[in-house]
Amino acid sequence: MEENWSTFRELLLPAKTGPRRLERALREAIRSGHLPAGVRLPSTRDLAAQLGLARGTVTAAYDQLIAEGYLAARRGSGTRVAHASVSASAAVAIPERPDRWDHDLRSGMPALGAFPRAAWISACRSGLDLLSDHDLGYPQAQGLAVLRQELAGYLARVRAMAVRPDDLVITHGSAEALVLLVRSLRDAGHTEIAVEDPSYPGQLELIVEHGLRPVPVRVDDEGLRVTDLERTNCRAVVVTSAHQYPLGVVLSPRRRRALVQWAEAADGLIIEDDYDAEHRYDRPAFGALQALSPERVAYLGTASKTLAPALRLGWLVLAGPRLEQVVESKRLYDRGGGVLEQAGFAELLRSGGYDRHLRKTRRLYRQRRDALLAELGARFPDWQPVGIAAGLHVVLRLPDGVNDREVAKRLADKGIRLAPLSAYAMTAAPYPGLVIGYGNVGADRLRAAAAAIAGALFKT
Repeated sequence: MEENWSTFRELLLPAKTGPRRLERALREAIRSGHLPAGVRLPSTRDLAAQLGLARGTVTAAYDQLIAEGYLAARRGSGTRVAHASVSASAAVAIPERPDRWDHDLRSGMPALGAFPRAAWISACRSGLDLLSDHDLGYPQAQGLAVLRQELAGYLARVRAMAVRPDDLVITHGSAEALVLLVRSLRDAGHTEIAVEDPSYPGQLELIVEHGLRPVPVRVDDEGLRVTDLERTNCRAVVVTSAHQYPLGVVLSPRRRRALVQWAEAADGLIIEDDYDAEHRYDRPAFGALQALSPERVAYLGTASKTLAPALRLGWLVLAGPRLEQVVESKRLYDRGGGVLEQAGFAELLRSGGYDRHLRKTRRLYRQRRDALLAELGARFPDWQPVGIAAGLHVVLRLPDGVNDREVAKRLADKGIRLAPLSAYAMTAAPYPGLVIGYGNVGADRLRAAAAAIAGALFKT
């Protein structure tokens, strides 16, 4: 064990300029295997002396990685690399293959082949015709006014939101919207933020990178456990209330009320990531949580799951004094987003093309989901789907005692790309499971993938 640490110590020397770089270096060492599970790290005092850092800097880095699940600390036994560290993303939980995947079932990808190319080209042409010469200059940091107007109307109609055009900020996807909010919270003195457990690992990395410590709060079949949130010191929380990622459950009405009450009592902020609420197949989705408390809920939306990630279009709905700070931060950061794309999206909304596309893709995704579950259900009757009929992925609960990481690795070795549920957990996954995406795979290919999964797992 000591030899492993000694070998890696030299790699840490470039990180001795501050806690963030030290965190990143340690995190990467754990992910890459340079520091395998069980390795005991030096004490904070010892490492600080070796790297020429203040002890508080090392302590802060250790505390952050303990919170993220990379390290474990017990009184009397020091700090060690955890046996089940949180992954950088679901993709790193299984080995990458040098060639293409035979069956790529990663989650979060929409049907790229269904992108409405003709409607988009027409909308962009019409949108461009409506732009003045002045509009072709540097854009408003808050976003093109016509898009904010169309989007406000859409969100009020489809998501039952209380929103005005002036409450909207157009962003480069929902990730930039979250970055703007995290920076705002950090500048206001926040040091931590509550997150759902399990949740999207890439979101955790973004939060850490921009200065806050994610604090895990468990999720059950009613969504985020608000009573657990109340026991933390956090005054901000990120939730996927309409379709929890990855479990696929909905935040129940009583939890929604309790969450808003928590925000009011704690002077807190709820960040509602509404990443795929348009994709519900059994009934209309619940209205956005934002409508219950516009002053306490910041709403994130994106076109990445409805149209295509390549557009890099997202939006933030934010009321109150924080809005001005966020807009100024965006102005300083990137001088605003692309006007031509915004004009095209505004016209797609105005013309009804966006609604028509969503109606088409909802039918498509429902067919794909049904095909996948029917085929897997016939082959694996003890694998149970979790959550509502919605979204671009499904979680299949495996029998208790099964190691989902071993299952995912075995499938990866056979060219089948999916992720274990445990890769999304900061602490411990609620049960073993597989996270399977179907949005970008045709029904016939999904049936073939199910057959391939059976072949890989049933062969001795």
